[in-house]
Amino acid sequence: MAVLSCSRNGHPFASFAALAESISDSLPNVRAVIDGEICLLDRRGKPQFKNLLFRRANPLCFFAFDLLTCDGKDLRTERLLDRKQELRRLLARGCAPLKYTEYIDEHGTALFQRVCELDLEGVVAKQKSAPYVTEREHST
Repeated sequence: MAVLSCSRNGHPFASFAALAESISDSLPNVRAVIDGEICLLDRRGKPQFKNLLFRRANPLCFFAFDLLTCDGKDLRTERLLDRKQELRRLLARGCAPLKYTEYIDEHGTALFQRVCELDLEGVVAKQKSAPYVTEREHST
């Protein structure tokens, strides 16, 4: 299966062809659209955006947040928790460059504070019963 990596605006990421090939080799034979983030991890496993900009450090990985389509079925109107369950099933084989992101219910403020303490890049926040929203909301 071929993998195309592209921005939220639909622009292809030709510079990430090796990651796309690795994902293609890792996924079962399904056709899927996965929402996520390309990332580089440092020696401790911490995401480092600046390393991604300059392509330095460890191999690339892809943090998978959401599953939009799978085998021709549009999942965007399904609840987030249902889409994540399907995504977990899809990635159950432990696909090396793909990292499944857990849904954490409640304790959002404490989680955000911990992310800040660890100087991590950010948090993806979605309502567990919501359909997929294509427009990106602005943070305050």
